[in-house]
Amino acid sequence: MLDTSAVLRLGELSEGDLPDEAVITTVTLAELTVGPLVTDDLATRAARQAQLQNAETNYGDPLPFDTAAAQAFGHVASGQRAGGRKPKARAFDALIAATAMAAGLPVYTFNAAGFDGIDDLEVVALPPPEDASRS
Repeated sequence: MLDTSAVLRLGELSEGDLPDEAVITTVTLAELTVGPLVTDDLATRAARQAQLQNAETNYGDPLPFDTAAAQAFGHVASGQRAGGRKPKARAFDALIAATAMAAGLPVYTFNAAGFDGIDDLEVVALPPPEDASRS
């Protein structure tokens, strides 16, 4: 499962950096939907709208935040709190993590630290752009 950072920076990765079948969550779509709405700069708005449309087009049906994800969210939020993090500050990451856990999928991200303290979640840290292998 790709988190929002991976979707936004997909062009910086090679195929070998990604899972065989990439999926996103409804939470990522929600996060991407906010982007165009919170800027007054027309060029930025257009770029963010293009990113949203790309995600909607290329990832088919996103994994929903369903009952199983809601149940996993309690585990995620308590893990964040135990690690000294504020779950509200990382709400999107926590919801994405819970969805991944419920689906039994790892999270591919450029922001692995955002998922610290969440036990039972497999996080795949994507390489920084200068280290990304190119094919």
